[in-house]
Amino acid sequence: MASRKSKSTEETAIAEAPKKQTPVVRHIDKGDNTIEDKLRALYQLQLIDSQVDRIRITRGELPMEVSDLEDEIAGLQTRINNYSEEVKSLEDQIKNRKNTIKDAQTLIKKYQSQQGSVKNNREFDSLNKELEYQQLEIQLCEKRIKEHTADLAAKKQILEASEATLEERSQDLQNKKNELDSIIAETEKEEAELVGESNKASDVIEERLLTAYKRIRNNARNGLAVVSITRDACGGCFNKIPPQRQLDIRQRKKVIVCEHCGRILVDANILDKD
Repeated sequence: MASRKSKSTEETAIAEAPKKQTPVVRHIDKGDNTIEDKLRALYQLQLIDSQVDRIRITRGELPMEVSDLEDEIAGLQTRINNYSEEVKSLEDQIKNRKNTIKDAQTLIKKYQSQQGSVKNNREFDSLNKELEYQQLEIQLCEKRIKEHTADLAAKKQILEASEATLEERSQDLQNKKNELDSIIAETEKEEAELVGESNKASDVIEERLLTAYKRIRNNARNGLAVVSITRDACGGCFNKIPPQRQLDIRQRKKVIVCEHCGRILVDANILDKD
């Protein structure tokens, strides 16, 4: 199972993610823009994606809980199906053993009636052997029926417990789904709009930078790949940035990453109108 963000990580993401309003994505021709334009587009994309993250975080662990319950229910259903087949098989075996006993008892009566009309010792001994065999067959069947009956009772008990658990988990799943659907219904319109803006922002960023952005974002616990300088420090890892490096960042002439966390750095005023 894929690794999942902890609750504290999600809270960190909410606290640290930029909280500006969704920026209007400027239309920039892909591949024909300055470094400043590229940095601005990347930061716009980050702001939008952070708002999408915040919306999804409000769902908490519900999606994971729903997924876990669905997996558990699938496992329970498989277990119930297997035990149901085993129960049926045991019932069939008990039925067959009982039929075998009936057949053996019929043969015993037949052989006993034939003993009164035997003509020699060889025929008598042969009938005695058949009688002994059928009696042993009955004993074996009775033993097997006893064993099967005990197994059947145990498997029925497990089956009943599994069915009760399945019913309980199914109700839990329905409740969790209803709760999740309610949250999604409240935010899906806003999320859809933000995702559309995210796609629009991604379209103006060249493939190399977009790939780097996604890689950094996926590796960052709070989803921040592009951060601004805050109080002379990286807005992602909060390590201090030397004055000369801050000056280079403000000039917006090259893509600069944090030496400590690898996030792309921009100045706080990059989205201000010229």
